[in-house]
Amino acid sequence: MLRDELPRQETNRPLVLEERVRDLLVTAGLQEVMTYSLTTPEREAPLVGPGAEYVRIANPISSERVVMRHSVLASVLEVAAANLRNVDALKLFEIGYIYLPQKGEKLPAEPSRLALVLTGPRVPVTWADPTPSGAVDFFDLKGVVECLLGALHVADVRYQPSKSGYLHPGKSADVFAGKQSLGNFGQLHPALSESFALGRRDVFVGELDLEALLAVVPDRFKVAPIPAFPPALRDIAIVLDEQLPAAQVLAEIRAGGGELLRDATLFDVYRGPNLPPGKKSLAYHLTYQADDRTLTDKEVAKAHDKIVSRLARTLQAELRA
Repeated sequence: MLRDELPRQETNRPLVLEERVRDLLVTAGLQEVMTYSLTTPEREAPLVGPGAEYVRIANPISSERVVMRHSVLASVLEVAAANLRNVDALKLFEIGYIYLPQKGEKLPAEPSRLALVLTGPRVPVTWADPTPSGAVDFFDLKGVVECLLGALHVADVRYQPSKSGYLHPGKSADVFAGKQSLGNFGQLHPALSESFALGRRDVFVGELDLEALLAVVPDRFKVAPIPAFPPALRDIAIVLDEQLPAAQVLAEIRAGGGELLRDATLFDVYRGPNLPPGKKSLAYHLTYQADDRTLTDKEVAKAHDKIVSRLARTLQAELRA
């Protein structure tokens, strides 16, 4: 028998969460790749920009591996370009380090990044379903990001249009948890596709700061039992300014609905005849529910009216006839 007690087992939280991220992305249909940390400034220039300071290798064994990378996404795009010679669809991710020189320090900073790349048909054609599916788009990639953040129970997630130079304007977003920036994602700018030998296909990419992401993952989270009482369902369609983002409208709906509003889902966006210029119509499914009773029509109507009045007051929104 051992003379001493075994040491207490300590959990390596960052490693456990990193493996959880891998499992979730594989469950979402992505494949993990592992790439070189060595590259050249020219390969990364389309994403990083010119003039970046690198950690250089003193004795490189290849002209293609002379510096430590600044971008994991650039490495994954190289793998994608090589594989797209033989396949039509790819859904890839990599978790890896980048290496950033620090003034006055001998060693570089080594933050970790999560890179995502999606392109090609959404669903492969098979003998059972020979009808070609549509190609993946921005919302497929956004769905992957939402699934990841939702399964990690990250709170107060919000999105805003991205101004990143390597992403397509209007088809990209920055993602935040509260005030903490987590990264960005969207369609790779068409002008950069040729730089990575990707041709004219639409490629959707993302790069998240893994350390920032894991820092906002809670140790504990609330769970709720299955409701014992039935929900009350209502729809609402409102006309408002074209420039107002749907996320802001949803936040106001939740604020107005209070505890009785359990869910709000956007199901229709309308622009066109019968609406004033510069306006759009958004329609939402609303779910009202209580834990301890079946709601009366009067209670639901009161909560519904609060939402309508709040939208009119804060967003100058009008009910659509």
